[in-house]
Amino acid sequence: MFHILSNTSKQVKADLMLILVTLCWGVSYLLLDICLKEIPPLTLNAYRFLIAFFMAAILAFPKMRKVNRSTLRYSALIGLALTLVYIGATYGVLYTSLSNAGFLCALTVVITPILTFIIKKERPGNKLVLVLLLCLTGIALMTLNGEFKPALGDILCIMCAFAYAVDLIITDRAVHREEVNAFQVGVYQLGFTGSYMLVLALLLETPNLPKTPGVWAAMIFLAIFCTGVAFIVQVVAQQYTSANHVGVIFALEPVFAAVAAFLFAGERLLMRGYVGAVFMLAGILLMEVDVKALFSKGQKLEKNLPLEANPPSNRQED
Repeated sequence: MFHILSNTSKQVKADLMLILVTLCWGVSYLLLDICLKEIPPLTLNAYRFLIAFFMAAILAFPKMRKVNRSTLRYSALIGLALTLVYIGATYGVLYTSLSNAGFLCALTVVITPILTFIIKKERPGNKLVLVLLLCLTGIALMTLNGEFKPALGDILCIMCAFAYAVDLIITDRAVHREEVNAFQVGVYQLGFTGSYMLVLALLLETPNLPKTPGVWAAMIFLAIFCTGVAFIVQVVAQQYTSANHVGVIFALEPVFAAVAAFLFAGERLLMRGYVGAVFMLAGILLMEVDVKALFSKGQKLEKNLPLEANPPSNRQED
């Protein structure tokens, strides 16, 4: 029993850590908007991932020296998936509306359990299905408008969502293998992603450095907190939760992005957007609460009440 409680506690803590990661990514949209005014997309992604990698590698150098082939292989695969994620998200926004991009990129929450079922034959439970429906409804209310039209950007954003679902499944498989060091995967995936992005930037763009202090500050914050800390925490935390849970939690990203835009950019949602945020928060809460345990506990309390009331009842009959 204590072992089960301990595991449950670890999962809740892991999910809370992942919610903080999602908060960082929600804020990152504002920072990206600032950076892209002076830096090309692939170049920006190369900078943020390589800066994050070197910072993490320097700070955790003793833990990084000894690395096995399996850890490097998974890091390279995850890095490739992340490269596709950020190419899809960055260029998708350029060729479709922001509302379409926000909805389609967040489809990871739906794609992850579908891929999990196809690959691992893990059928989602009834509660997870309900959570998925709540989150999907919430995302739609927050982001869709009446002009949903297929476009090149829509396809790229769907690629982003699909690639990130693949990333979560590969990460889930990696961190549950004994020979794989989860922390090292979290760091080395940054190096591989940054390297892939740098090669693409050199081939397709003309790399340049930021020109103003504000963009430098935004890029460094993106690199350290929204990339380095966030991806390492994701990989470590995913040891104690499932890929499906991670996918649902990351559906909160549009909520945090909307809050950041409200506070710092003066943007306002329509009423249906706020209703959508409530749907998504309700889905996360439902996912984290063990409804069956609460229900069974309530039944036990009800059964115990008559037993406590019996003694006085018997004395009255005498």
